[in-house]
This record gives sequence, structure tokens and C-alpha cells, in this order.
Amino acid sequence: MSGPRVRLRAVDREDLAVFFDYHRDAEANRMAAFTAEDPDDRVAFDERWDRILGDDTVVKRTVLYNGRVAGNVLGFEQYGDPSVGYWIGREHWGKGIATRALAAFLEEVPRRPLYARVAADNAGSLRVLEKCGFRVTREERAFATARGREIGELVLVLGRA
Repeated sequence: MSGPRVRLRAVDREDLAVFFDYHRDAEANRMAAFTAEDPDDRVAFDERWDRILGDDTVVKRTVLYNGRVAGNVLGFEQYGDPSVGYWIGREHWGKGIATRALAAFLEEVPRRPLYARVAADNAGSLRVLEKCGFRVTREERAFATARGREIGELVLVLGRA
């Protein structure tokens, strides 16, 4: 498959400054919908990442695009289900980076079924998940912090549920 050069590596603490900048982006927060209460709160961000980095049950990878930090992808338990989530900096949207990063992550993490959740109106993220083999199993309603209201959230699964 030709396209952008994307690779994954373990998260370094130095990556967090870039992740924080990406997480502060207002448009990215609106699209992701289920985000931190205050995206500009660096202390809360660092505390969250300290927990993530200290948790050996979480698989955490930095996404590199042509050698630069483009985002992250995580494997974790959510609502008792093995789940995946990712965040790609907006400057990298529309380049196929998220799809390639998630595909590489899924090769590395063979556990199935694997779940993902996405705002129902987040067409870009839904497309990434579906390209990687996830299928929508149901829609729920959940409070979206970044939007200040309840919205539709799609639950997707890869493998047999």
C-alpha cells in the first residue's frame, strides 16, 4: 500500500507536549466530542497521562508520520470491554495517517473482539474504523463534554462480540 510513511513506537514523555497541543485544538475536541472537561488544563492532562503511562494493561503507541509525532493510539479496557482509541493532530487529518496507524496497531494487538466508540456524526473517524474492519453494533446516547450536551455515540466491534 503506497501513501504516507506511518509507524508506531512506544510513547515517550517528550511526546506529551505535542499530544497536549493536539488535545487543545477546538475543532478536534468538537469532532471527538467525548473529551476532557478543560482541554487547556495541563495539570489534568499530565495526571491522566501519568496514569496511562503507569498502567501496564494499557497499550500505548505514538503515531509517527514521516518521523514526526502525529498522534497516539491506545488499547485499554472501557466498560469492561477491550477497546481502542486514537487521536491524530488536525494538521494530519485527511492523509490516511489514522487508518494506517490503527491498522498497524491492530496487527500488534491481536485481542478480539475489540471495541471502539465514536460520536455518531464523526464521519472521518467512523470511516477509519470501518476501513480497519470495525462494524457498528449499536448507537447509544452519552454526554459529550466538548459539546455540552448528550449526543449519539456509535459502538463498533472488530471480531466476534
